[in-house]
Amino acid sequence: MAKSPENIALDQLDKDQMKTFSDFLMSYNKLSERCFTDCVRDFTSRDVKDTEEKCSLNCMEKYLKMNQRVSQRFQEFQVVANENALAMAQKTGKL
Repeated sequence: MAKSPENIALDQLDKDQMKTFSDFLMSYNKLSERCFTDCVRDFTSRDVKDTEEKCSLNCMEKYLKMNQRVSQRFQEFQVVANENALAMAQKTGKL
């Protein structure tokens, strides 16, 4: 039995959501590992030292700000690229 267009669209939406969630988890794991490696130095106690906590918070904040900025710049680049592609298509008469 063939799938309806609605079911195909829902399947694609599920795949897209899973990809987004997977990307989020990869980013979160990378952030956690990086900040832990950079900031946690003392393994002689169960307590997190103030310096380790501050370092971890700063690391996380910098990473998130950098990630947000890179995403923003990528979106800006995509807008310009799309505008250029549209202009080229109009110029060559392919639109």
